[in-house]
Amino acid sequence: MSKQAIELLVVDDEEFNRDILDDLLSGVGYVVTQAQDGEVAWQILDSEHHTFSAILLDRMMPHLDGMGLLQRIKADRRFADLPVIFQTASDRPSEIAEGIKAGAFYYLVKPVNKDVLFAIVQSAVSTCHLSISLHHESRQDQAILFKLMQRSEFRLRTLHEARTLATALSGFYPQPQRVFLGIAELLINAIEHGNLGIGYQEKTQLLQEDRWEGEIERRLALTEYAEKKVEVQLEHKPHEIRLTISDSGAGFDSRSYLEMSPERAFDPNGRGIAMSRMMSFDTLEYKGKGNRLVAVVKI
Repeated sequence: MSKQAIELLVVDDEEFNRDILDDLLSGVGYVVTQAQDGEVAWQILDSEHHTFSAILLDRMMPHLDGMGLLQRIKADRRFADLPVIFQTASDRPSEIAEGIKAGAFYYLVKPVNKDVLFAIVQSAVSTCHLSISLHHESRQDQAILFKLMQRSEFRLRTLHEARTLATALSGFYPQPQRVFLGIAELLINAIEHGNLGIGYQEKTQLLQEDRWEGEIERRLALTEYAEKKVEVQLEHKPHEIRLTISDSGAGFDSRSYLEMSPERAFDPNGRGIAMSRMMSFDTLEYKGKGNRLVAVVKI
């Protein structure tokens, strides 16, 4: 797993913690830069040419703490799309919600589980690189398509199709980077949980054992899932963009997944819907038995 061109910034006031993360991440090919507090990290970001793909950030630090640095990062257009992963010992619901609302990509609990660390960092890096590719697309072409497209419909089955469609659909929004991750999370959720019936605990185990994508591919090849599709509609209305996603599953009770739950705060999964609702869309609502959702961005 070679990642020699991918740079990460690790920010923690404890040298021991920084060295552990450095050893783990360097061991799989990442290039790691260390900073002992938020002020030093900001100096690195602000004054040096860098190509960081993600930041791992301690929350409690002297001088400038994790929340203060996160707020600076998200307020600066240069770094607004850079994924920030909190790694902290605190599991207070109010702090978790505060961090997510401020733009944190994920939370990791100390001591960090190696397998979960690798999975979350890989996800953050992929999101960063997709955001960069969106920036490079022609804004003029997007504006033309925005005017032309009133309603589009799609059907998909696979993770690759979901990620490809999320990239394409996000280009129809005024702020593509805001909605990309939310669309991708919702499409993947419809495939894995809705169509393929992978439950919460089962996904947790699959992620920890690095078997998640393999299990999805295995199920997609089975006859019983061959005809199951995710249906997607995107509608432009005078004052909103409406995304509707329907899967072929039995549905679920979405109420506990629309808000950040402290019980799931440090699991490797279970927060995609809440994060999508908080960060990507103005409203997000599941209809009927829970296999159809409507997500709206106001214009």
